[in-house]
Amino acid sequence: MKLQKYKVKLIEALRSCKAICALGVCLAVHIPALPVRAADGAAPSLPLLFDSRERLAKPDLSALVRLRFLTTLDFPPFNFADKNGHLTGFQVDLVREICGELDIEAKCQIEAMPYPELPAALDKGEGDAVIAGVGVTSALRQNYLFSRPYMTLPARFVVNAGLGLQGHAVTALAGRAVGIVGGTTHEAMLKTWFPAIRPVAFPDRETMLAALKNGKIDGAFGDGVQLAFWAAGQSADHCCALFDGPYASEHFFGEGLSIMMRPDDDLVQQAIDHALLALSRKGRLKELYLRYFPYGLY
Repeated sequence: MKLQKYKVKLIEALRSCKAICALGVCLAVHIPALPVRAADGAAPSLPLLFDSRERLAKPDLSALVRLRFLTTLDFPPFNFADKNGHLTGFQVDLVREICGELDIEAKCQIEAMPYPELPAALDKGEGDAVIAGVGVTSALRQNYLFSRPYMTLPARFVVNAGLGLQGHAVTALAGRAVGIVGGTTHEAMLKTWFPAIRPVAFPDRETMLAALKNGKIDGAFGDGVQLAFWAAGQSADHCCALFDGPYASEHFFGEGLSIMMRPDDDLVQQAIDHALLALSRKGRLKELYLRYFPYGLY
């Protein structure tokens, strides 16, 4: 599934574009990066996606002619074009790291296209791997191979800065009005995990966050990426801050973001899994997290 909720409305030409990059130039759209820092100077705690004792052998890729990754171009901070027109973002840099770890930079390419076109392009052999915010589902596993997850997307609370809560644990929100978007997995998670909190349903995220900023509700609960960027951005205007958490759940949110491949591409799967493990062990995956996501996501 596409993480549609992160999608930023860019110009209409960007939505319909199809740009092929040998890790090269695409369209010019500038998305300013948010600073990454901890208020107390402490290092952030990041999810452990690989067992430190695990060993995944690097397969022989000498016969590989090309490895083309398919992605989108309107999915910041995961994929976008910077002010100089270069395709960039968390997932684009992750592709670069994977190809570098496998010593196949000269064979790697990235092609950006509208999200709905990705499965068909992969099926027709126009690409070899999709890296575009794909969450693994049982239905997709019937038709595709998936890499090990490279990122999990936790839920977070954000509260009005003037609330004056006693303590820093979620118990301080007991009896408080906390907004959620109705009919979402986050609503189900809030009601299941935090029954002492009073949920207030909204039709969409924008309405919910406006109510939080105006003090009509005490807090909000939702996707950690969205809330972290909102709280650090101009729209929030320093009104609110992340609170407690993060909260991860495979039951509610699935296994995490993975790279999708055709069912007969075992070699590509093995190579990507080897690279992801190596990048995690060397700390490069952590560096990418901190480069593109504000402190507080995890």
